[in-house]
Amino acid sequence: MSSSALVVGGTGPTGPFLVRGLRDRGFRVSILHRGTHEVDEIDADVEHIHTDPFDGEATAAALGDRRFDLAIVTYGRLRALAELLAPRVGRFLSVGGAPAYRGFMDPMAYSPAGLPTPLGEDAALVADAAESRKGHSIVRTERQVFALRPDATHFRYPYVYGPRQPMPREWCMVRRMRDRRPFLVVPDGGLTLCTFGYSENLAHAVLLAVDAPEASAGQIYNCGDAESLSLRQVIETLAAALDWKGELVSMPWELALPARPLVMQPMTTHRLLDLGKIRAELGYRDVVAPADALVRTAAWLLENPPEPGGLEETVLQDPFDYAAEDRLVRGWTAALADLPDPAFEREPGYTLSWEGTSRDT
Repeated sequence: MSSSALVVGGTGPTGPFLVRGLRDRGFRVSILHRGTHEVDEIDADVEHIHTDPFDGEATAAALGDRRFDLAIVTYGRLRALAELLAPRVGRFLSVGGAPAYRGFMDPMAYSPAGLPTPLGEDAALVADAAESRKGHSIVRTERQVFALRPDATHFRYPYVYGPRQPMPREWCMVRRMRDRRPFLVVPDGGLTLCTFGYSENLAHAVLLAVDAPEASAGQIYNCGDAESLSLRQVIETLAAALDWKGELVSMPWELALPARPLVMQPMTTHRLLDLGKIRAELGYRDVVAPADALVRTAAWLLENPPEPGGLEETVLQDPFDYAAEDRLVRGWTAALADLPDPAFEREPGYTLSWEGTSRDT
């Protein structure tokens, strides 16, 4: 008889990839979710257990006395689910988030401001709720998981992108390109680096732990795309895919208000996760290159655009106020035109270490 697997969630960005990967490995898969968002990518013979994963009593009633060889919890109230499932599954895998790290939600937690780069699994975690209520809750949950199942495997996800993402950051760029806006505002040259994870890549990371039970038991792993693109590179990749010929207008972060939803934090400092552990121990590599993943994401968004002013745009906090953006760029252009010529007697160079430095300077 084939092994049984329970996926809590299953219909979000990574869910269909997890279900398909488990089925390819010979598992009989059941997914537990609310049932409000069914997706065509889930095969018809996969069992659906409809209940609220945030309600421990309802979930316990829905599962009864069932047992599974493997459980992957990607959604719901993880602490309660761990308590419920820990004694009745052979292996327990869970998904949390990078906000467990101190400063991930507030770069001013460090002095100078900004996270250490890159962040390894042994980096400082949120110590109390005063620092970050969300981060502290994640840390407490992680500890509860391992208290119940010391052999669990836990994954710290970054921001997830791809189809069915309820907060699709890429829409902030895709919609403007679709609307043929003549420019996009980028802060500080668009040089910000942040670890993101394409849904298929993150599912692949979790499935690698399924394949390596001994190596992954009792471990926490950072997840994400192994290759990180800067914000500017993300925009340029999407622009090429959508044949957008507009201008990238760079201005200081303090002025670049339309770019706030793109940076997703109050500073343009980097947020990079160290993936060395999962690469060394589980052999992780991106199965979809980030540039290709962005093209796929853009295509999906164009086919499934969020409702203007609807839930996704509300969560993104992007007003798409094109008139205000036009005024901002006109003012910025005028200010640049009024800057006095600094008239350097000798213009600063890039140091003699740069290959393009003229020999006679």
